[in-house]
Amino acid sequence: MYELQPLTGDHAPAVLAFEIANRGYFAASISDRGDEFFDHFTDLYNASLASQEAGGCAFYVLVDEDGSVLGRFNLFGIENGTADLGYRVAQHVAGRGVATATVRELCQVAAVRHGVRTLRAATSHPNTASQKVLAKAGFVPVGPAGPADLGGKQGTWYECDISGCTPS
Repeated sequence: MYELQPLTGDHAPAVLAFEIANRGYFAASISDRGDEFFDHFTDLYNASLASQEAGGCAFYVLVDEDGSVLGRFNLFGIENGTADLGYRVAQHVAGRGVATATVRELCQVAAVRHGVRTLRAATSHPNTASQKVLAKAGFVPVGPAGPADLGGKQGTWYECDISGCTPS
C-alpha cells in the first residue's frame, strides 16, 4: 500500500532515486528537468523545502511501503483559495489508477490543510494520460495553456472546484 506524505528532508534520497529512474519516461510527455536539476539536486531540494516552509506552495510524495517514491504531487501559487497542481508518477505504476486516486486525495488535502477551493492544472496536448487523470478527478478544460505554462509545449488548462474533486 502507498501513502501521500508532505515532503520532508528525509524524503530526499528516495525523491532523487525516483527522478533518476523515471527521467526518460517523464521526458517523453513533460519537460525534462535537465542535467542542472540533478547536478544541483540537494540545493534545489532544500530550496523547495524552504519555499514550502514560507507558504504559497505545498509538496507531497506518494510513498510505497518500502519507502520508495511512487509519485510527486505539488501545489503551487496557493493564494486566495486557488492553487496550481503538478504531478508525476513512476512509470511502473502508470496506468493503474494511482495518479487519479492520489489527485483526488490531494484535492481533499488542499481544501482541508491549505484552504484551497479551486485547483488548476495544465497538460500538454500529447499527454493524454494526464488529461484522463484530470478528467476522472473532476477537472474540466477551461482554456489554452501556452509554452510558458508547459515548458515550451502547447496544451490545455483544467480546473476543479474542490467540491467536485471528490473520490467516487
